[in-house]
Amino acid sequence: MRRSLRDSIVGFSLLGGILIFTFFSFWLKGVRLSSKNWYLFADFNNASGLSKKSPVTYRGILVGSIEDIIFTNESIRAKIVLNNPEIILPRPVFARVVTNSFLGGDVQVALESSEKTIPKNIAKPTSEKCDTKLIICQGDTITGKQLSSLSNITNRISQFLKESNQENLIENIVNSIDQFDKTQENLDELIYLSKQEIQRIEPLITEITIAANHLNNILSVMDDKETLSDIKLTINAAKSISKKIDNMSDDFEKLTKDKELTKSIRDLTIGLSKFLNEIYP
Repeated sequence: MRRSLRDSIVGFSLLGGILIFTFFSFWLKGVRLSSKNWYLFADFNNASGLSKKSPVTYRGILVGSIEDIIFTNESIRAKIVLNNPEIILPRPVFARVVTNSFLGGDVQVALESSEKTIPKNIAKPTSEKCDTKLIICQGDTITGKQLSSLSNITNRISQFLKESNQENLIENIVNSIDQFDKTQENLDELIYLSKQEIQRIEPLITEITIAANHLNNILSVMDDKETLSDIKLTINAAKSISKKIDNMSDDFEKLTKDKELTKSIRDLTIGLSKFLNEIYP
C-alpha cells in the first residue's frame, strides 16, 4: 500500500513537472493558453529563418509568437498569435523579420504600426464592432518584410553585379567616364582660348573705357547752363551772318546783271592794267 502511494506521488510529481515545464515554455514564447489570445496573418515573400514559436514583439516588448507557417503559391503566410487583447495596432501595420544582431542571432518578428491618433473608446481587435479601416482586427492580413541580414545584402550585391554585367552597365559607366574626361579636356582648352581672347581685347576695352570717359566729360560740360547759353548765342550769330551773306549775294547778282556797269568796270580794269604796265614795265 505504501509502495503504491509512493509510486502515485512520484507519477503526479512527474506529470506536474511536465505541465509546469510546458506552461513555462509557452510563457517564454509569448503564448498564453486563454481565450484572451487573438491572431492575425502576415504574408512574406521570403521568411528566411522564421519558424513556429518564433517570438513576436511590438515596440520592443514580447507580445506573442508564430503559431503556424502556411506555404502558398503567392507568398509565405505566418499566423501570429498575440496574448494581449488590449493591443491596438493603428493602420498601416507591417511585420518585419529581424534578428538580435546584424551578424545573426535568434529570428523574431517585429510589428511596426503608424503613430496615428485613434479614438480612446474604439472597439478592441477581438470585438465584432472592430473598425478594420483604422486598426488591425482579429483575422486580418498584413504585409511582411523579409530579413535584411548580411547574407541577403551580399546576395543582392552579387545579383546587381550580375545584372550589371549582363546589361554592360559597367562598360557603359567606364565609357561615360572616358567621355567625361574628354569633355573636361575640351573644356580646359576652351577656357585657355577664352583667356587668350580676353587678353587680346583688353587694350580695346581700355580704349573704349577712355572714350566713354571723354564722352561723359563732354556731356557733363554740355549740361552746364553757361555752356548751353554760349552755344545758343553762337548759333544765333551764325544765323545772322548767314542771312547777311545771302543779302549781299542778292545785291551782287543784281550788279552783275547791269551790262553798262559791267562794261565800265571791265574798261576801268583794262585802263588800270595799262597804267600799271607803263609805270612798272
